[in-house]
Amino acid sequence: MRSPQYVRNGETPSPHPRIPGPHFHSTVSLQKLRRFNTLILVFRGAAFCFSLAAAVFMFTNSRGSNSKHWYDFSAFRFVLAANAIVAIYSLFEMVASVWELSRGATLFPEIVQAFAYLLLSADAAGTALAMTLRDTDTCRATNSFCFQSDISITLGFTGFLFLGFSSLLSGFRVACFLINGSRFHL
Repeated sequence: MRSPQYVRNGETPSPHPRIPGPHFHSTVSLQKLRRFNTLILVFRGAAFCFSLAAAVFMFTNSRGSNSKHWYDFSAFRFVLAANAIVAIYSLFEMVASVWELSRGATLFPEIVQAFAYLLLSADAAGTALAMTLRDTDTCRATNSFCFQSDISITLGFTGFLFLGFSSLLSGFRVACFLINGSRFHL
């Protein structure tokens, strides 16, 4: 026997169950969702640009054969690796955001927070080393090495900031999905 959910307003039961139609979204809510996803794309693009710039600044941080290089310090190697990893991840997330904007479907789940913490810890370690180097002969002999390290670390922190904004918006989207059953509902 069929369940009574197929009988509506005194109708007789149909031998074929109803197939629910697509979920209705108003034009306004679709525009809000598109703007929201565009904002996430902008934040991911900014995180990519700043992380890539930080990695490039650290990678090119060497002045001649006699001076120190970035790879002589483990914290600076960590800063370079973390920024490069976050730049690659942000590039993939940008592609996923473009896919989501064009198709309306999420490509793969987001794990933004793990990469944000990686970037924050690397830049914190780089900051500690940069502050320690200020009191040594390394920064007195070649001030440009320390200055370029500071620029790289600052760009990394800025990339973390945009990654954090992206994480907040993604978390909001996940919370909306868990509460309402849709990705964005206002």
